Amino acid sequence: MALDIEPILGRYAHIAIEGVRHRIYWEEAGEGIPLVCLHTAGSDGRQYRAVLNDPNITRHFRVMVFDMPRHGKSSPAPGTVDDDYSLTAAHYVAQIMAFCEAFELDRPVAMGCSIGGRIVLHLARHHPQAFRALIGLQSSAHVDPYYDTGWLDRADVHGGRMCGAFAHSLMAPTSPSEHVDETRWHYMQGGPGIFRGDLHFYRGAEGDIRDELAKIDVAACPLHLLTGEYDFSCRPEDSRALAEALGIEVTIMPDMGHFPMSENPEVFLGYLRPVLETVRAAQAA
Repeated sequence: MALDIEPILGRYAHIAIEGVRHRIYWEEAGEGIPLVCLHTAGSDGRQYRAVLNDPNITRHFRVMVFDMPRHGKSSPAPGTVDDDYSLTAAHYVAQIMAFCEAFELDRPVAMGCSIGGRIVLHLARHHPQAFRALIGLQSSAHVDPYYDTGWLDRADVHGGRMCGAFAHSLMAPTSPSEHVDETRWHYMQGGPGIFRGDLHFYRGAEGDIRDELAKIDVAACPLHLLTGEYDFSCRPEDSRALAEALGIEVTIMPDMGHFPMSENPEVFLGYLRPVLETVRAAQAA
């Protein structure tokens, strides 16, 4: 039997983020228009494995997925491993901009899910000129707290199992079990307190961008929204409200949950490819 080797290249880069040097792990595949993918809270870039492996996409796009500091294979900055981690909007934006600038990417496309789907709104508000398009997966302007995050970082609770169980609850029952299992496995491997620290941005005032929506100019940078219908963290009505406020359309994906690119990748790619073709057409024009 021939060895099946995926065309993904993984490497490390030393990148300064807000003046602090970080050892950042990223994976990439393909060539063409840069497509920077942003993973969800508490997980890492492995969620985008199907995008990295899709020749229909990598034929025209240089897909790049980096693990945020403290996530996946990216370590905390030296001397900070014991620090209390709480993600802020400013630091999240700084990570993305530093990565794009380090690789001298020419107006990349940025696509993010969950916290990544929220941060693309901040990018649209503050850095529209730096991107040729933004794609929000499970995007909403805010989310009301609906559980006690203290359970995610307790001495008497297995944090990894708790994170995996929570991620499981956000996935559609129709998603293939092999992809559901891999998605929650990634969540079980997160560092202590990392998922909770990411939710500081997602659930709190840090990430709430409702008051800034009127200042987002979608003509300056096109924004595309894709939302799975089976999601109580970002409900279809939340994304519809966002789209209405911005005067754009949203695609609701049936039988998909909070992690569309990871829990049901083949179906998700069918929604993503037309969006990327729209980006390519705009590039050609």
